[in-house]
Amino acid sequence: MTEVQRKLFALRDEGNRDFVAKLIPTVDKARILGIRTPALRAFARDFAGRPEAAEFLKALPHFYLEENALHAFLIERIRDYDACVRALDVFLPFVDNWATCDSLSPACFQKHRARLISDARRWLQSDRLYTVRFGIGVLMAHFLDGDFSPEYLDWVAEIETEEYYLRMMQAWYFATALAKRYGAALPVLENRRLDPWTHNRTIQKAVESRRITPEQKAYLKTLRRKK
Repeated sequence: MTEVQRKLFALRDEGNRDFVAKLIPTVDKARILGIRTPALRAFARDFAGRPEAAEFLKALPHFYLEENALHAFLIERIRDYDACVRALDVFLPFVDNWATCDSLSPACFQKHRARLISDARRWLQSDRLYTVRFGIGVLMAHFLDGDFSPEYLDWVAEIETEEYYLRMMQAWYFATALAKRYGAALPVLENRRLDPWTHNRTIQKAVESRRITPEQKAYLKTLRRKK
């Protein structure tokens, strides 16, 4: 057992472990410690910047879910954009679950949108499930507001996949796009550019959103497709 693992074991929560295991069925329960996120983020904050943290970032692959989460939280704290992207490109191929993927939100992205969009495009073109999911998440978090372009909708619509966790992310992205860019996103559904399952899940998520008007919800329901 490594020194980092010993410290993580001291934070484990057996009661929370079962709950986490149900949320993330793709990860073997034996690889889950059940550490609560606030405790793990606090550990990451104290650990960041130490020589041991730099060594930990090189020690891939990790075994425990929480080691991957710690890795993600350390990357989030990298202020230099180039260094952050380099760390992401090393780490993303080892991400094996939606929770670790979706927890990655580097603060430096906010100030580098012009460069970030090209990296997001590159991640979308990966052959790795969670790298693509991460790319979609970047588009959803950073490019549906002032930096939006309709072509970004095309990028996500063009992803063909049978992977559940990618289809779910596509649906989440387009439901969010409908809330923020209804006029631009609606043709994706009207033109049936998504597979039936993702199409209908997008509508389901949009109808559940408080940001979609009752009139919009009523129309979206008419676009549901038969499976």
